[in-house]
This record gives sequence, structure tokens and C-alpha cells, in this order.
Amino acid sequence: MHGYQELSHTADWAVRVWADDLAGLFSTAADAMAALMGVQAGGESLPRRAFSLQAEDTESLLVAYLNELLYIIESERVVAARQKLIVSAQSLSGEVWFQSLRSLDKEIKAVTFSNMKIISTAQGFQVEIVFDV
Repeated sequence: MHGYQELSHTADWAVRVWADDLAGLFSTAADAMAALMGVQAGGESLPRRAFSLQAEDTESLLVAYLNELLYIIESERVVAARQKLIVSAQSLSGEVWFQSLRSLDKEIKAVTFSNMKIISTAQGFQVEIVFDV
């Protein structure tokens, strides 16, 4: 089971994300970020891309992945439509399928480390993410 919930935040946007495993947590976090931005995909499917990232810890890996997707959304006007990821504590690999971007309601400047801590729960994993807007 996975999902996300927008949280109240004084100046920025925040979301709580949960999933059964780390790969699901990362994918759901990407979906949540796109939803907060009001991303609407166009009909055109684009070739998939291989992803490979390394970081010193899982939180840094999540921030790096989301910031990479954010850069791609803004610079190439495409959105992640499907993700197949393998995530460990310090590395991410996998593929992301993109679609053309029809519209974008709001922009996010960056994914932050503010209060970020990935925690293991009885149901899987959970994290709160703050986005700088």
C-alpha cells in the first residue's frame, strides 16, 4: 500500500508519503511532487531513461532523485509517467518512462532536507518532504 497526504506548512509545501518499500516510497514521492505542481501529462509517450544515483544516505538519495525529476520537468517539459526503481540505502537504479507535459500549474524551486527523515514503520516506510516554492 502506498499514498501521500499534503501537510499544512507556513511558507512552503509539505507532503507525507508512505509505501511498502523504498522503491515505492521514491515513486510515490515523485507522484506527490507532480500532483502538488498540478502537472498534467500530454498524450505523447517518450522513450524511457535509465537512472543511476548514489548518495551518502537514503534521505540524500531521495532529495537527489526528486530534484533530478524536477529539473527534467522544468527544462524538458516532460513528466514521469511510470517508474521502475531499485533502491537501497545509498543507491538508486532503474528506469523512468516519460510523457510530454501538457500543463503545469505551480512551480517548485527545490526539494529540501527540512525535517526529512525516512522512517521504517510496521507497514513499510514513511517520510515527510518539504518543497521550497
